[in-house]
Amino acid sequence: MWHAGSYDPQDFLGRLIGDALWVRLAEQSMYHCYNDNYFATQFHVDLYKQTFDIDNSKVRIVGWPMEYLCNSLTAYAGMEKRNLILFPHRIAPEKQVDIFRDLKETMVEYEFVICQEQQLTKNEYHNLLGESKLVFSANLQETLGISWYEGALVNSIPMVPDRLSYSEMAVGEFLYPSEWTESYDKYLQHKDLVVARIRDYMENYTKFLPAIHTQVKRLETDFFSGQALYKHIREST
Repeated sequence: MWHAGSYDPQDFLGRLIGDALWVRLAEQSMYHCYNDNYFATQFHVDLYKQTFDIDNSKVRIVGWPMEYLCNSLTAYAGMEKRNLILFPHRIAPEKQVDIFRDLKETMVEYEFVICQEQQLTKNEYHNLLGESKLVFSANLQETLGISWYEGALVNSIPMVPDRLSYSEMAVGEFLYPSEWTESYDKYLQHKDLVVARIRDYMENYTKFLPAIHTQVKRLETDFFSGQALYKHIREST
């Protein structure tokens, strides 16, 4: 099951190791040694193919076996919302946290929280998710994305760029144009549009609840379920 690797230049492995011969040979040899290589999204397969010539007969796009998430967050889905916007990603260059920090300084009417800047227990993190209205992403690296699904499960709006795995996973209401946050400079050029989109989400939150429910159904059925994986394993044995 492939989740990331040095073949993704935005991933920390790509940044730290790059195209070193040993890692290229290691990743390619693993692919060819396995009878089946499982990927969660078509985006990830296409990304992998940019670096390696691969045997397509060994590719399986099956989502990811995380059915447990739905039940684990049920208790937080009915919490009272407040004007809270979360950055639930790791603090790393490919997550562009500086964009979120600038939005915090600009939109002082809302509370912005970078989760990794706090020492949160799992319960405390889930409580923040349950109270938030919006989960924000300006990511430059994502082959699946768990935190925006967690947010949607507790009725938090996912605001994600139209790139990476998001493009095939998100419903239209929650995608914003990729160029708005392709870099910090691009963000500054489009900042007014980003701010306006956030304000629309926050001030008209209830309007987006039906789309959140549609989003959850799509994610839990097509991307955060192991059913396709289990089915293929059963049929292969």
